[in-house]
Amino acid sequence: MPVQLLPASAAAFAPRASSVNVVLGSKIEPWLTQTLKRINRVKRPLNSVPQHQRCLTETLSSPNALWNLASIMLPKAPDSELRRDSNPLIEAIFNFQILHLEAYIVHVDMVLRNEVAYKLTPDTIELLIEYHKDIHCVNAKANTYEWSEKEQQCKKLHEEFIQAINKFVFRTHVSALEGLEEDGAGELLAGKSEDVKNAVMALVKPLLPPPPGSSISPANANMWTQPPTPSSLPAPVDSWRVLPSSPSVSATSADSNGSIWVSMGMSEVQIPSPAPAYSQPYSSAGLFYSSPVVTSPIPHLPLPSMLASQCGVGMGYNSFGWDRYQEYTSTM
Repeated sequence: MPVQLLPASAAAFAPRASSVNVVLGSKIEPWLTQTLKRINRVKRPLNSVPQHQRCLTETLSSPNALWNLASIMLPKAPDSELRRDSNPLIEAIFNFQILHLEAYIVHVDMVLRNEVAYKLTPDTIELLIEYHKDIHCVNAKANTYEWSEKEQQCKKLHEEFIQAINKFVFRTHVSALEGLEEDGAGELLAGKSEDVKNAVMALVKPLLPPPPGSSISPANANMWTQPPTPSSLPAPVDSWRVLPSSPSVSATSADSNGSIWVSMGMSEVQIPSPAPAYSQPYSSAGLFYSSPVVTSPIPHLPLPSMLASQCGVGMGYNSFGWDRYQEYTSTM
């Protein structure tokens, strides 16, 4: 794609140059010759490329060579000040005005891109800036809810529009020069005015407030961004003051003289405070590693042989009289 080359006069805030930059090809199109002959009051020779270039440059460089790119209808005042009437025609007459977007040609290229570049006049730019500040920004602030940076964002929106409208350059095909009139003035043909209108109004950006409820104050932001401090967690308790988790163990104690509930009053029981609204999950397993829990010893149960000997019954072979088994059978 060829590089888009524009003269310095097309830059933002640049004044209009005394001469328009015109680049023609080695062959002149017949429509251009007919257009130049039509607009010139004095007959000039147009038999070569340099003659065409000189004639077109002088025509477009005239102070009167202003083009009406488009006409747009804008409100005269903010919405709150517009006149209300049952007749739509009355409302249109009193509430709206027509702004003509005037421009001048800064560049003609019939070699690389076959385009004509237009830049808005300072008067047109000033009128658009006034409309944006006095009407558009006022309506934007009235139609959006309040937030802390609303005024600052509106000023930034207006500054961005000033930069954009001063940088605005409209490009179209070189066939637009067929609309050229005397003194270099002209008007866009073939529906190009609608393209200019859409391009200019696209620079009028809306004021976009932040989503409702998205703004968080610095004090509240710290609560969500910083982890809870250790002081917010319940204080650790001694291992000997922790109730047993298993119901099979009747009590825990460091000695065998009595239960822990006998020597410990209610004032010594540490009840942890309620957990905060937001805290990191923690495990209580690490709080019980200081000393092992002492449990009551399991009683030693006697073996079956011991129980049998205590009852007077022997568990051996001879105790049951198996050695006299033959005597019992013979008597029977």
